[in-house]
Amino acid sequence: MEWTIQELAARAGITSRTLRHYDRVGLLSPSRVGANGYRYYDSGAVARLQRILLMRRLGMGLPAIAKVLADEVDTCDGLRVHIAALEEERDRIERQIRSVRHTLEALQAGAEPRMDVMLAGFNDRYKDEVISRWGERAFQVSNDWWHGKTLDQQRAWKQDTEDLVAAWVAAAKAGLSPVSEHAQSLAARHVRWLSQIPGTPTAEGDRERSIAMVKGLGDMYVDDPRFTGMYDDATGAAFVRDALHAYARTRM
Repeated sequence: MEWTIQELAARAGITSRTLRHYDRVGLLSPSRVGANGYRYYDSGAVARLQRILLMRRLGMGLPAIAKVLADEVDTCDGLRVHIAALEEERDRIERQIRSVRHTLEALQAGAEPRMDVMLAGFNDRYKDEVISRWGERAFQVSNDWWHGKTLDQQRAWKQDTEDLVAAWVAAAKAGLSPVSEHAQSLAARHVRWLSQIPGTPTAEGDRERSIAMVKGLGDMYVDDPRFTGMYDDATGAAFVRDALHAYARTRM
């Protein structure tokens, strides 16, 4: 079975122009091009497009997606990673549905909704991962800290985070060494940013666990498809990882 470029674009909810761009950048080529110049896509191409669209939804840039696909040895392993990410998203949405239903039912009954239940699922996307890495208390304390902020405070925190990411990207694009003074100053800034989050090892002054946390985050920025595109591309993510590893090894 094959689809033309127009059929595939319509079924995928994208444009033919997008598919042609994916072909130009080497991300997704048609299975064949007919004598009439029409592009055709078979099930293998559609499966690859499915993965591209999933990674795009995770916020990854096209260069990072291309690297993930190029480095992949086993397609099935890659699909398993995507399934796990989708299952996490499904669980988060189900928690949101339960919290909104609680609010509706309480209001209909003339009762006051529980504030903690109303926000369940809206800021705990990585709850299970945080608990597995740093424990239940780390999640609960940091979650309470976040929900205790005003909207303006949350916006300010997010802006500080975006500024830090932008500084990392600029340093990577400038071709600096991860062990350069500027890169290490960014690593120090990154650790200070982490230390502002209650419940984390850096906030509690636990040196050994802080070193492990900083190194682990650096690895995650490179290895986890959800974060690979955070620093623009795989090269940027590797730059941040190497700088954080060097800082943890020599200055923490």
